[in-house]
This record gives sequence, structure tokens and C-alpha cells, in this order.
Amino acid sequence: MKLSVFLPSEIFLETTVKKIVGEGPDGSFGILPRHIDMATALVPGILSYVTEAGREEFLAVDGGILVKEGETVSVATLMAVKGDLGALRKTVETFIGEQDERERKTRSAVARLEADFIRRFVEFGKNA
Repeated sequence: MKLSVFLPSEIFLETTVKKIVGEGPDGSFGILPRHIDMATALVPGILSYVTEAGREEFLAVDGGILVKEGETVSVATLMAVKGDLGALRKTVETFIGEQDERERKTRSAVARLEADFIRRFVEFGKNA
């Protein structure tokens, strides 16, 4: 299989692999060359693959989308870091922390919008 990892500004990785293991919202999954075509979301975590030479390599990814079509597997992500498994653990924790902060800010913004909507609705009722 051909594995390609795309970042917004560049092609991060293109290599031939025997096996891919990733993490989706429902847990870990594996892809082999004869696996059915599929598309899935990736959560921040470790994407591993086995090279043609039989060596297992690891990428930390900041979520994204994985698409398998025929012999091609494409991954689109905002950020990826290649390294050994132990060092990538800290990188994944950083990705998850940043995602939690973005979610907290989003919830806060939605709460402000809801409060503003209710306030305007009440004001509209007083003026009618």
C-alpha cells in the first residue's frame, strides 16, 4: 500500500507500507492491503505503520481524516510528528491539551451567544 500524509502546507510523508494502525473516535483500527475501502476520522494519537522492510514506525497526529482507496491510504491532518513511540507520547498529550482548550473556548462562545439570544428575545417580548 502507498501511505501519504498531508499537512496544510506540505506532503509530510509518502512511503510504501504493509500495515497501518490508527485511532478513530471508536477506538483503534488496522488496515491491511486487501482491506475494504473506507474513510474515517482520526483522533489525536499515534498512527503506526509497518514499512516494506518490516520496520514499525510511528507518527503523532493531531486528528484528521484517513481515506483508503484501493492500494492508496491518504491521511490529512493539521500536524504530524515522526519519532519513536516513547517521545511521541508527550506530543500527543500536547495535541489533546490544545484540543481541550479549543473546545472550552467554543463552549464559552456558544454560551455567550445563547445568553445574548435569550436577552434579546425577552426584550422583544417587552416591546411587543
